[in-house]
Amino acid sequence: MVWIGADDRSMPIFEGMFPIPNGVSYNSYVIRDEKIIIMDTCDVSVAPQYWENLMAALDGRSPDYFFVGHMEPDHGAQIKRIVDTYPDVVVVASPRAIEMMNDFYGLVPKNTMPISEGDTLSLGKHTLTFVQAMMVHWPEVMFAYDSYDGTLYCEDAFGSFGASDGQLFADRETFDRKYLDDARRYYTNIVGKYGKHVQKVLSKAGGIKISRFCPLHGQVWDKDLDYILDKYQHWSTYEPEVKGVVVAYASMYGNTEAAANLLAQKLNEKGVKDVSVINLMMTHASYLVADAFKYSNLVLAAPTYNNGLQPMMRTAIEDMASMAVQKRKFSLIANGSWSAASEKVMKDMLSEMEDMTQVGETFIIRSSMKPEQSADLDALADAIVKSLE
Repeated sequence: MVWIGADDRSMPIFEGMFPIPNGVSYNSYVIRDEKIIIMDTCDVSVAPQYWENLMAALDGRSPDYFFVGHMEPDHGAQIKRIVDTYPDVVVVASPRAIEMMNDFYGLVPKNTMPISEGDTLSLGKHTLTFVQAMMVHWPEVMFAYDSYDGTLYCEDAFGSFGASDGQLFADRETFDRKYLDDARRYYTNIVGKYGKHVQKVLSKAGGIKISRFCPLHGQVWDKDLDYILDKYQHWSTYEPEVKGVVVAYASMYGNTEAAANLLAQKLNEKGVKDVSVINLMMTHASYLVADAFKYSNLVLAAPTYNNGLQPMMRTAIEDMASMAVQKRKFSLIANGSWSAASEKVMKDMLSEMEDMTQVGETFIIRSSMKPEQSADLDALADAIVKSLE
């Protein structure tokens, strides 16, 4: 198997909305055997590098098969060019993916091999078995398992934001330090909603001997597979990784911010080691979604705005809800100069999310926190600490 992917450090946002300051990698592969198969393509942004790598991997041969496991354009942008360049290639994909080729690219391949769960394809020594992975995270997705070397070509599963920086293979220590936050933010914002579907795929994976994960983004996993599987087990069941607190605030003039920062300080003073503070006025909501998956407790602090909720906080809660954040304890700080309407809006929004439990009384600010309110904030901090036990 040959990797033919590329890094993109120029694109500032992914899918038109997620900041990717560390870039992103697009992975694709070629299996060279008696028969040759191309495993997926890449985004248009890295097409020149992809084609250079593909030509080198083919080394003058023409591919016999072309596997399309996922039709999303960041992986399918070169489908039409491959079929045009190699008109005799057999396109191997789910029936839904074959339909999508026409929808996206006006393409009806001449030679197709529609595949479903359990179908196989022999390349020589390598035999691929296809695994349906519906809604991880699109409906047409198929994984491919190579029984010869135990590789699972797993599409967007086990992927990550972040360019590879020349490090194709995941090393647990380096990954934990350098890539875990990007992997968590990728999963929680791209796949997070589909935990039940991920659980089905993990169950299937448990029944086969896998020695390597080859995703379409991020590093290839050829050791410490239990490490990333454990992360996916937490994320897909919405169980927190860490007993800790993320404090997210939106503040117009600094008063709500001051209360949020003081609460974070009190939590640290009371022995809570894992505290994250996010300014939603400056930080994209995807970072809060990721921390909401990571930590057991949320603190949301926001002022009233137009007799409702400050828009950045509203968007952040909507994003958490859309990614099915659940099973969390939450606490609230609400500010209002004449009416703290933000409390009701936040409570109403959180009540629509599954298994969310409020900890402590809502801390109400009238424009700015007063010295005599310090005891009330202490009480909220104590309640949060107790909930972490």
